[in-house]
Amino acid sequence: MRDMPDADLVARIAKGDRAAMQALYARHATAVYRFLVRLLRDASRAEDLVSDVFFDVWQQAGRYEGRASVTTWLLSIARFKALSALRRRSHAEWEPEVAEAVPDEADTPETVLQKAGKAEALRRCIAALSAEHRGVVDLVYYHELSVEEVAQVLAIPAGTVKTRLFHARKRLSELLLAAGIDRGWP
Repeated sequence: MRDMPDADLVARIAKGDRAAMQALYARHATAVYRFLVRLLRDASRAEDLVSDVFFDVWQQAGRYEGRASVTTWLLSIARFKALSALRRRSHAEWEPEVAEAVPDEADTPETVLQKAGKAEALRRCIAALSAEHRGVVDLVYYHELSVEEVAQVLAIPAGTVKTRLFHARKRLSELLLAAGIDRGWP
């Protein structure tokens, strides 16, 4: 099943093939997990949601129509799960003791550069982008999805993806410059 296309695996999953499910999970679980971690910023919640995503795949494989790649379909399911989890979390109150114990992790650009190398500074600058911009950057550059695939995952027009990507690059350039990193860094 290693060489079997993803769409064929999904078709076999729809028929109850557990080996196909294991193969699909092995191929995509890490990417789905990383996507969820970037959205949620919580590794343990991301792990829980990976299981939920693949449980949905097991239950809904027969509904997969092939209009998008399997990767896009999986990330769409993951995005929906993450947004639902974030909505639930925003309604929960934090205990005062817990809120006071959360450290203030805001660093100046100089501190960022002292703590880590340029790659870490880049990760911090990406994290400072708005959720919409960060999500587009994540899908395009880390998951290597096309503009059209990102539009499907986020359920927005392709033109909106392009606009967000333009503004994300512009803002990222400003943040990197403020962090002391110019365009010529390796």
